[in-house]
Amino acid sequence: MALVDKTSVREIRRLQTRERLLGAAVAEFKRAGLAAADVQAIVTAAGVAHGTFFFHFPTKEHVLLELERREEERIAKQLTRFTSAESDLAATFTESIRLVRGLERRLGALLFKDFLALHFSPTRPPIDESVHHPVIIAVADQVENAKTFGQVDADVNAMNTAVFFLLGLYALLTTTHGWPAQQTMLDDYVRRTLRSIGAGN
Repeated sequence: MALVDKTSVREIRRLQTRERLLGAAVAEFKRAGLAAADVQAIVTAAGVAHGTFFFHFPTKEHVLLELERREEERIAKQLTRFTSAESDLAATFTESIRLVRGLERRLGALLFKDFLALHFSPTRPPIDESVHHPVIIAVADQVENAKTFGQVDADVNAMNTAVFFLLGLYALLTTTHGWPAQQTMLDDYVRRTLRSIGAGN
């Protein structure tokens, strides 16, 4: 029994250290951006030894992967709550954009750009692609619902549509950050996406 308790305490401490490192890393990424972020500043802020960072996160990109996982779960939950009361596909796409832009406000310009760029980065750490991203699943579910009710073309692949929509959105947000016409472009993007699957006017 004592061994189980000791292991549990050790695991709790490990998780607490990981959380401190994650919080310190996010703060440093907000300040300096991923490329310029200083690991020494992160471990100093977290109050741990230098090597402890790499025990938990082999690279700085692994921190972003963890942040991505958490933010996708949070956004997917919010989107699912929204779609439980609102089934219109245009509204789903628009709400997806609103939630992702809310993430931009929370992360700040530097970290948000790094966060989105990770999707397209050749140095993105390998992950198990069989585990689907929850935001993609949430959007795909709504596309499938629209297909069931004949609101989009019968040959539409819901999962592909969700992937194309979200990756296009991430690319658009990354390349038009701070543009005065960004919202107009996003509105046009939603309209064109709907038309491409037979749901536009």
